[in-house]
Amino acid sequence: MSAVKTRTMSTIKDIVRPYVSMFRIQFIGQLQYRAAAWAGISTQFFFGFVFVMMYSAFYGGEAVVVGVPSLQMIISYQWLKQAFLMMVVLWSQDSDLLNQIVSGHVAYSLCRPVDLYSLWASRLFANRVARCALRFAPVLILAFLLPAPYGMIPPPNFGSGLLFIVSLLLGSLVAVGMSMFVYVLTFVTMSREGARLLIGASADFATGLIIPIPLMPDWLQRALALTPFPYVADLPFRIYAGDIAGAAAGAAMGVQAFWVITLGITGWLAFRAVLRRTVVQGG
Repeated sequence: MSAVKTRTMSTIKDIVRPYVSMFRIQFIGQLQYRAAAWAGISTQFFFGFVFVMMYSAFYGGEAVVVGVPSLQMIISYQWLKQAFLMMVVLWSQDSDLLNQIVSGHVAYSLCRPVDLYSLWASRLFANRVARCALRFAPVLILAFLLPAPYGMIPPPNFGSGLLFIVSLLLGSLVAVGMSMFVYVLTFVTMSREGARLLIGASADFATGLIIPIPLMPDWLQRALALTPFPYVADLPFRIYAGDIAGAAAGAAMGVQAFWVITLGITGWLAFRAVLRRTVVQGG
């Protein structure tokens, strides 16, 4: 029995090793772009201040307005968005993979004895985590140092902070699942920008990155709750702020996990379908 278990574990390690290696290589490679990260940090500082000032004016100096979330929650929401932007945006795609599809160089990747969908998904997730790792700390430090009501507040308790981290990782996996459809559509349309712009522009609104979902009309919140979009960024940020807590947070994270699995399966099937129809010309 022990020998069978050992062989099973060895087989599992052999299966996942290429994807773990891809994650590690891509993660380390992205950490080299420190100058780009500092440029991104300054940009995110700027837009963070713009959004904070805008919502402060919207609330008219009142910390609480009847019928809408508190100003402090919305401001924390905005700083979290800036700090963890690269984990949750859908317009940030891997241009090298898009170029491989359009140029036909994807043929080399198809020769590898691995599942290409899983390999690319590992690469996308590594890109997101690495880019965020270079940027989030300076943004959060500044946000915590700002005076009230313009700065962030800590989560209401340790449990909310821990659930936020788990939910953020799940949300990033949901974003990866949706991003993979950009590459599926690129195989069909042979356009580098069409699918990226279409999905990215709509996702910025639907995920709450333009207008926080709690500030949207109730009917629109209910409609978006039927889609994976709110589970990318809105859910983790609201868990951090304590707006969703306890059993409600656990149930919402269960829906997050559902979308990770559903998008992964449907994306893998769609990817396999377009690969069967792929024709690479030239020599």
